[in-house]
Amino acid sequence: MTPVREWKQAWRWFSVQAMAASAAIQAVWVTLPDDLKQHLPGWLVTALSLGLLLVGIGGRLVRQERRP
Repeated sequence: MTPVREWKQAWRWFSVQAMAASAAIQAVWVTLPDDLKQHLPGWLVTALSLGLLLVGIGGRLVRQERRP
């Protein structure tokens, strides 16, 4: 396995940003107190995370042009 040529620019890729957002949602959910979690349905967090991961996969399959 070899890294992609532009791996240092990976933080700019939409796919990486979407997956980072998904991880952030999961991290926030884990750290929320139980009384706050009661106000949000658990399926919402799962749906948001899965949606972002699917969008991230789609973003990885689309050519992303370089920006200056």
